[in-house]
Amino acid sequence: MFFKKKKLREAPLGYWEEKSYMQVIPRDSRKDFVSEILDNVSKVQEFEIKEKKPLTPQEPGNIKFIYENEEYEIDFYPNRFSVPEYYLNNSVLFTEEEKQDIRNAQATLTIFMEFTKDAKKSYHVQLKMAVAMIPDLIGIIDESAEKILSRRWIKMASESKIVPSAKDLYTIQVVGDGKGEAWLHTHGLCRCGITELEILQSDNDNYQNHYNLINTYAMYLIDKKGEIEPRDVGSYIGLLVNQQPVVVTCKSWIEGINEYKDLKLGNVNDRKEGHNSKTSIIFIYKSEEDEKKDILSKVSIYDKLWGDNPIFFISNEETKRMKDLAMERFGYVRKLLSYKENKAIVKIGLPIDNDRNNCEHIWFELLEFEGEKFKGKLTQEPYNIPNIHEGDEAWFTVEDVTDWIVYTPKMAINPENVYIIES
Repeated sequence: MFFKKKKLREAPLGYWEEKSYMQVIPRDSRKDFVSEILDNVSKVQEFEIKEKKPLTPQEPGNIKFIYENEEYEIDFYPNRFSVPEYYLNNSVLFTEEEKQDIRNAQATLTIFMEFTKDAKKSYHVQLKMAVAMIPDLIGIIDESAEKILSRRWIKMASESKIVPSAKDLYTIQVVGDGKGEAWLHTHGLCRCGITELEILQSDNDNYQNHYNLINTYAMYLIDKKGEIEPRDVGSYIGLLVNQQPVVVTCKSWIEGINEYKDLKLGNVNDRKEGHNSKTSIIFIYKSEEDEKKDILSKVSIYDKLWGDNPIFFISNEETKRMKDLAMERFGYVRKLLSYKENKAIVKIGLPIDNDRNNCEHIWFELLEFEGEKFKGKLTQEPYNIPNIHEGDEAWFTVEDVTDWIVYTPKMAINPENVYIIES
């Protein structure tokens, strides 16, 4: 007798995948913080409130509002709270005092909203609304991405005119079997309107490159704002050390899992309680011919070709965002350099052939400030600019800056993590 093999199906999206769910943790969870929410939001000039519905025993509260000429809607309700310890264990940039404050919290405000096609802006709006609702928050559990956000990061991000990076919208988790095999998968992409991403049969030697590949692909898809269906096309996201293009695609897990045998992690049994909805396994197209015929190769075929420095591309949108953030937070460089033990390097966009739209981005050691200008010494030989050389000095302004790093005795500080110096 022959038994028909059970057909695999994608499970429906979970509530945390359909919309973006966050738990906002107030400093004093014993007081009646819910009654103040609508008044708090009304005081924020960035939002034009169109409609407010207070919380009832049967329904969440709701706010419809305009932000930068776009309409959004957010719901909220209070909830009892107990933080999973693994969230805090993985949060190296939290102080012990911050961790203890979060452990002591007993209640949170759950807020949830549907993202627009511009997921980064939607995420930024949700952070701003979280701070508006609970100004004295001590942290946020980003339930959709399975991570915790610190008060200092939230405050700086919400006050910024620059949207967060695409990589802030999701997490990449690496699950090992203790014997060398690893399974990489994301959380948080479904709320952005795209599929979660996975790499199967990774290992201890290659998971970091696989992590970078997923990270680059996820950022690429978020920045595309739904313009492509990743399961149908190849995406050119990098170069190997031999200049081989890295062209990736993905297939639904119910289809892609058939390309693997003897899976120890990420098999059907591992997907009974999760990782079984809109999630896709990443594959490689080795050539244009393979892409035309949809011939899939596993990511592991490149495991001998990553080298020490494979190139993964950054979108023009992300490049501009990074420059805008570096400029917005450049004042911290001057502040940090008031301590003599600190040193800084600044990345400058140098025009190629006097074309301001075509720059080589290169690092300078920051030597001194003079008013609004600063002097830098070139740390390397340029590739495409013949009239300047390593060791040359020049004056610049903040408009020239595309990135910066300040080296302190304890760590390197950049525009993304400078929040850690705030109190």
